[in-house]
Amino acid sequence: MMKDLQMHFATLRNDPDTKVAVLTGTGTYYCAGVNLSGTFKPQHPAKLHSMIQTQNQMLFDLFLDWPKPIIAAINGPAIGASVTSATLCDAIVASETATFSTPFARLGVPPEGCSSVNFERFMGSDNATRMMGKEAWVPSAAEAVEIGLVTKVVSEDKLQEAAQQLGEEWIADGKQRSLPHNGDARLIEEFKLVNKEESALLADAFTSEKFLEGQRAFLSSKGKTIPAMVFTFAKLTRPLWSQLLPPPHIVSSKKKKKIN
Repeated sequence: MMKDLQMHFATLRNDPDTKVAVLTGTGTYYCAGVNLSGTFKPQHPAKLHSMIQTQNQMLFDLFLDWPKPIIAAINGPAIGASVTSATLCDAIVASETATFSTPFARLGVPPEGCSSVNFERFMGSDNATRMMGKEAWVPSAAEAVEIGLVTKVVSEDKLQEAAQQLGEEWIADGKQRSLPHNGDARLIEEFKLVNKEESALLADAFTSEKFLEGQRAFLSSKGKTIPAMVFTFAKLTRPLWSQLLPPPHIVSSKKKKKIN
């Protein structure tokens, strides 16, 4: 999916007839998020760490570097990276069936997609903590619009029409790329630095004992015995292969600058 996004973004970026892009899902879900268990395949630990960091950073840089206005049309439940990437768009139009889940703390991973700074900008620190912290609050579309996460909520059958209408209004008004950085090159670079740091921390977390145990327990609870065994083996052998990992990323002791 990420490769497809990269390909289509590149095509539309260079298409003079494309003035506004709309990103949406098919079926009943917008996006179920990353298949975490599918991330782990037999390979050198340092290569796995690098792959996680590089792919995560690439995904969100795709949105940060996108030069044209973009609308996220959320047609159903959105989980993880699909939520954080939507907040890097210029507007979120949601179906009444949409929900927004960012269960980072529950999964034992840090925030990604610039959400460590961007969520607070959208909805305030209390609501950001509710979504990304231990509570793992999953707001409905109606709740999401109340807290400022979503621009507009419409009925399921009107979603594409609403996104199309908004895009046409933007074109008539000559709207340029606005969120999250208003096209400001300095802010773009600041967001990209946040994304780089978050991606490094995420790669560290994905190879941690806490994450491996969390995935083992989750997969076991779903009756997925073989994938659970992969994480059991990875956890048991971690004292050996962890020596091949790069040093963990150290977060600066300085308080992270709030991006305004």
